[in-house]
Amino acid sequence: MGEKNMNIMEHASEFRKRLIIVLGSFIVLFGAAFSYVDQIYNWIVDASTIKLTVLGPTEILWVYFVLAGFFAITAVFPIALFHVWRFISPALSKDEKKAFFLYLPAIILFFFTGIGFGYYVLFPNILAFLTSLAGDEMNTMFTAEKYFRFLLNLTLPIAILFELPILVMFLTRIGIINPELLAKTRKVSYFVLTVVSTLVTPPDLVSAILVLAPLILLYELGMMLSKIVYRKKLKFMGGEGMGVKG
Repeated sequence: MGEKNMNIMEHASEFRKRLIIVLGSFIVLFGAAFSYVDQIYNWIVDASTIKLTVLGPTEILWVYFVLAGFFAITAVFPIALFHVWRFISPALSKDEKKAFFLYLPAIILFFFTGIGFGYYVLFPNILAFLTSLAGDEMNTMFTAEKYFRFLLNLTLPIAILFELPILVMFLTRIGIINPELLAKTRKVSYFVLTVVSTLVTPPDLVSAILVLAPLILLYELGMMLSKIVYRKKLKFMGGEGMGVKG
Protein backbone atom coordinates (compact mmCIF):
# COMPACT_ATOMS: atom_id res chain seq x y z
CA MET A 1 0.00 0.00 0.00
CA GLY A 2 2.85 2.33 0.84
CA GLU A 3 4.54 1.66 -2.52
CA LYS A 4 1.21 2.15 -4.32
CA ASN A 5 0.60 5.48 -2.58
CA MET A 6 4.15 6.51 -3.44
CA ASN A 7 3.55 5.75 -7.12
CA ILE A 8 0.32 7.76 -7.09
CA MET A 9 2.11 10.69 -5.46
CA GLU A 10 4.93 10.48 -7.99
CA HIS A 11 2.47 10.49 -10.89
CA ALA A 12 0.55 13.40 -9.36
CA SER A 13 3.78 15.34 -8.87
CA GLU A 14 4.87 14.61 -12.45
CA PHE A 15 1.48 15.68 -13.80
CA ARG A 16 1.55 18.90 -11.76
CA LYS A 17 5.06 19.73 -12.99
CA ARG A 18 4.17 19.28 -16.64
CA LEU A 19 0.88 21.14 -16.22
CA ILE A 20 2.75 24.09 -14.70
CA ILE A 21 5.20 24.09 -17.63
CA VAL A 22 2.35 24.09 -20.18
CA LEU A 23 0.43 26.82 -18.32
CA GLY A 24 3.62 28.86 -17.96
CA SER A 25 4.28 28.50 -21.69
CA PHE A 26 0.72 29.59 -22.41
CA ILE A 27 1.11 32.71 -20.25
CA VAL A 28 4.38 33.65 -21.97
CA LEU A 29 2.87 33.09 -25.42
CA PHE A 30 -0.27 34.99 -24.41
CA GLY A 31 1.84 37.96 -23.35
CA ALA A 32 3.80 37.84 -26.60
CA ALA A 33 0.60 37.65 -28.67
CA PHE A 34 -1.04 40.43 -26.68
CA SER A 35 1.88 42.75 -27.37
CA TYR A 36 1.12 42.37 -31.10
CA VAL A 37 -2.65 41.96 -30.81
CA ASP A 38 -3.49 45.20 -32.62
CA GLN A 39 -1.51 43.96 -35.66
CA ILE A 40 -3.30 40.60 -35.42
CA TYR A 41 -6.65 42.37 -35.22
CA ASN A 42 -5.89 44.55 -38.23
CA TRP A 43 -4.62 41.56 -40.22
CA ILE A 44 -7.90 39.69 -39.70
CA VAL A 45 -10.16 42.70 -40.22
CA ASP A 46 -8.29 43.96 -43.30
CA ALA A 47 -8.95 40.63 -45.01
CA SER A 48 -12.69 41.28 -44.68
CA THR A 49 -14.83 43.99 -46.24
CA ILE A 50 -17.10 44.06 -43.19
CA LYS A 51 -17.00 47.11 -40.96
CA LEU A 52 -17.11 46.04 -37.33
CA THR A 53 -18.90 47.92 -34.58
CA VAL A 54 -17.97 48.26 -30.91
CA LEU A 55 -20.92 48.70 -28.52
CA GLY A 56 -19.02 49.35 -25.32
CA PRO A 57 -15.64 50.55 -24.03
CA THR A 58 -14.65 47.08 -22.79
CA GLU A 59 -15.67 45.14 -25.90
CA ILE A 60 -12.49 45.81 -27.84
CA LEU A 61 -10.46 44.77 -24.79
CA TRP A 62 -12.42 41.48 -24.68
CA VAL A 63 -11.68 40.97 -28.39
CA TYR A 64 -7.96 41.58 -27.83
CA PHE A 65 -7.86 39.10 -24.95
CA VAL A 66 -9.69 36.44 -26.99
CA LEU A 67 -7.42 36.91 -30.00
CA ALA A 68 -4.27 36.72 -27.88
CA GLY A 69 -5.67 33.64 -26.13
CA PHE A 70 -6.45 31.93 -29.42
CA PHE A 71 -2.96 32.49 -30.80
CA ALA A 72 -1.45 31.35 -27.49
CA ILE A 73 -3.53 28.13 -27.56
CA THR A 74 -2.45 27.48 -31.14
CA ALA A 75 1.22 28.05 -30.35
CA VAL A 76 1.18 26.04 -27.11
CA PHE A 77 -0.42 22.99 -28.76
CA PRO A 78 2.89 21.34 -29.81
CA ILE A 79 4.35 22.05 -26.36
CA ALA A 80 1.34 20.51 -24.62
CA LEU A 81 1.49 17.51 -26.94
CA PHE A 82 5.15 16.94 -26.06
CA HIS A 83 4.45 17.01 -22.31
CA VAL A 84 1.46 14.67 -22.71
CA TRP A 85 3.83 12.29 -24.45
CA ARG A 86 6.44 12.59 -21.68
CA PHE A 87 3.80 11.94 -19.03
CA ILE A 88 2.21 8.85 -20.63
CA SER A 89 5.33 7.36 -22.25
CA PRO A 90 6.38 5.26 -19.19
CA ALA A 91 3.04 3.40 -19.42
CA LEU A 92 3.33 2.71 -23.17
CA SER A 93 4.86 -0.32 -24.78
CA LYS A 94 7.73 -0.05 -27.24
CA ASP A 95 5.33 -0.46 -30.17
CA GLU A 96 2.98 2.22 -28.83
CA LYS A 97 5.87 4.65 -28.33
CA LYS A 98 7.03 4.05 -31.89
CA ALA A 99 3.50 4.60 -33.20
CA PHE A 100 3.15 7.88 -31.30
CA PHE A 101 6.43 9.19 -32.73
CA LEU A 102 5.39 8.19 -36.24
CA TYR A 103 2.11 10.10 -36.01
CA LEU A 104 3.34 13.10 -34.00
CA PRO A 105 4.26 15.27 -37.05
CA ALA A 106 0.91 14.44 -38.69
CA ILE A 107 -0.99 15.39 -35.51
CA ILE A 108 0.61 18.84 -35.51
CA LEU A 109 0.22 19.24 -39.29
CA PHE A 110 -3.47 18.31 -39.29
CA PHE A 111 -4.16 20.67 -36.37
CA PHE A 112 -2.78 23.68 -38.23
CA THR A 113 -4.38 22.49 -41.47
CA GLY A 114 -7.72 22.44 -39.66
CA ILE A 115 -7.19 26.02 -38.48
CA GLY A 116 -6.36 27.10 -42.03
CA PHE A 117 -9.38 25.26 -43.45
CA GLY A 118 -11.70 26.79 -40.87
CA TYR A 119 -10.35 30.32 -41.37
CA TYR A 120 -9.83 30.43 -45.15
CA VAL A 121 -12.63 28.12 -46.37
CA LEU A 122 -15.46 27.57 -43.89
CA PHE A 123 -15.58 30.95 -42.15
CA PRO A 124 -15.74 33.24 -45.22
CA ASN A 125 -18.24 30.99 -47.04
CA ILE A 126 -20.59 30.62 -44.08
CA LEU A 127 -20.32 34.33 -43.28
CA ALA A 128 -21.03 35.27 -46.91
CA PHE A 129 -24.08 33.01 -46.95
CA LEU A 130 -25.45 34.43 -43.70
CA THR A 131 -24.82 37.98 -44.88
CA SER A 132 -26.59 37.31 -48.18
CA LEU A 133 -29.75 36.34 -46.28
CA ALA A 134 -30.17 39.95 -45.19
CA GLY A 135 -30.22 41.15 -48.79
CA ASP A 136 -30.73 44.83 -49.56
CA GLU A 137 -33.75 45.11 -47.30
CA MET A 138 -31.72 45.06 -44.08
CA ASN A 139 -28.81 47.07 -42.78
CA THR A 140 -26.20 44.48 -41.80
CA MET A 141 -24.05 45.37 -38.80
CA PHE A 142 -21.55 43.14 -36.99
CA THR A 143 -20.18 43.82 -33.55
CA ALA A 144 -16.50 42.98 -33.02
CA GLU A 145 -17.39 40.68 -30.13
CA LYS A 146 -19.89 38.57 -32.10
CA TYR A 147 -17.72 38.53 -35.24
CA PHE A 148 -14.64 37.14 -33.46
CA ARG A 149 -16.69 34.83 -31.25
CA PHE A 150 -18.18 33.29 -34.39
CA LEU A 151 -14.74 33.05 -36.03
CA LEU A 152 -13.09 31.31 -33.07
CA ASN A 153 -16.05 29.04 -32.28
CA LEU A 154 -15.86 27.76 -35.85
CA THR A 155 -12.10 27.57 -36.36
CA LEU A 156 -10.82 25.92 -33.18
CA PRO A 157 -13.30 22.99 -33.08
CA ILE A 158 -12.60 22.27 -36.75
CA ALA A 159 -8.86 22.17 -36.00
CA ILE A 160 -9.48 19.62 -33.26
CA LEU A 161 -11.80 17.54 -35.45
CA PHE A 162 -9.15 17.47 -38.18
CA GLU A 163 -7.22 15.16 -35.86
CA LEU A 164 -9.82 12.43 -36.47
CA PRO A 165 -7.98 10.54 -39.27
CA ILE A 166 -4.68 10.57 -37.35
CA LEU A 167 -6.40 9.42 -34.16
CA VAL A 168 -8.08 6.58 -36.05
CA MET A 169 -4.75 5.51 -37.57
CA PHE A 170 -3.00 5.61 -34.20
CA LEU A 171 -5.73 3.62 -32.41
CA THR A 172 -5.70 1.07 -35.25
CA ARG A 173 -1.92 0.84 -35.03
CA ILE A 174 -1.96 0.00 -31.32
CA GLY A 175 -4.90 -2.41 -31.69
CA ILE A 176 -7.73 -0.53 -29.94
CA ILE A 177 -9.96 -0.21 -33.03
CA ASN A 178 -10.11 -1.80 -36.49
CA PRO A 179 -11.84 -1.08 -39.83
CA GLU A 180 -14.66 -3.52 -39.06
CA LEU A 181 -15.53 -1.66 -35.86
CA LEU A 182 -15.48 1.68 -37.70
CA ALA A 183 -17.81 0.29 -40.37
CA LYS A 184 -20.25 -1.01 -37.74
CA THR A 185 -20.33 2.34 -35.90
CA ARG A 186 -20.56 4.48 -39.07
CA LYS A 187 -24.22 5.48 -38.49
CA VAL A 188 -23.57 6.41 -34.86
CA SER A 189 -20.44 8.35 -35.87
CA TYR A 190 -22.38 10.25 -38.53
CA PHE A 191 -24.99 11.17 -35.93
CA VAL A 192 -22.29 12.42 -33.53
CA LEU A 193 -20.66 14.45 -36.33
CA THR A 194 -24.05 15.93 -37.21
CA VAL A 195 -24.53 17.03 -33.61
CA VAL A 196 -21.03 18.52 -33.52
CA SER A 197 -21.53 20.41 -36.80
CA THR A 198 -24.81 21.81 -35.46
CA LEU A 199 -23.19 22.95 -32.20
CA VAL A 200 -20.24 24.78 -33.79
CA THR A 201 -22.26 26.63 -36.44
CA PRO A 202 -25.11 29.16 -36.41
CA PRO A 203 -28.62 27.65 -36.23
CA ASP A 204 -29.21 27.21 -39.95
CA LEU A 205 -29.17 24.13 -42.16
CA VAL A 206 -26.71 25.32 -44.82
CA SER A 207 -23.98 26.24 -42.31
CA ALA A 208 -24.33 22.88 -40.58
CA ILE A 209 -24.06 21.06 -43.93
CA LEU A 210 -20.97 23.09 -44.91
CA VAL A 211 -19.27 21.89 -41.73
CA LEU A 212 -20.72 18.36 -41.73
CA ALA A 213 -19.51 17.55 -45.26
CA PRO A 214 -15.75 17.84 -44.48
CA LEU A 215 -16.26 16.02 -41.16
CA ILE A 216 -17.82 13.05 -42.97
CA LEU A 217 -14.98 13.13 -45.50
CA LEU A 218 -12.49 13.11 -42.62
CA TYR A 219 -14.26 10.10 -41.08
CA GLU A 220 -14.22 8.23 -44.38
CA LEU A 221 -10.56 9.16 -44.83
CA GLY A 222 -9.90 7.79 -41.37
CA MET A 223 -11.63 4.52 -42.30
CA MET A 224 -9.58 4.23 -45.48
CA LEU A 225 -6.33 4.90 -43.62
CA SER A 226 -7.38 2.48 -40.89
CA LYS A 227 -7.74 -0.29 -43.49
CA ILE A 228 -4.25 0.44 -44.82
CA VAL A 229 -2.71 0.44 -41.33
CA TYR A 230 -4.63 -2.69 -40.34
CA ARG A 231 -3.50 -4.62 -43.44
CA LYS A 232 0.11 -3.64 -42.86
CA LYS A 233 -0.19 -4.67 -39.23
CA LEU A 234 -1.65 -8.06 -40.16
CA LYS A 235 1.04 -8.56 -42.78
CA PHE A 236 3.74 -7.68 -40.26
CA MET A 237 2.29 -9.99 -37.62
CA GLY A 238 1.97 -12.76 -40.22
CA GLY A 239 5.60 -12.27 -41.20
CA GLU A 240 6.63 -12.37 -37.57
CA GLY A 241 4.57 -15.52 -37.06
CA MET A 242 6.22 -17.19 -40.02
CA GLY A 243 9.59 -16.21 -38.67
CA VAL A 244 8.86 -17.70 -35.30
CA LYS A 245 7.48 -20.86 -36.84
CA GLY A 246 10.51 -21.35 -39.00
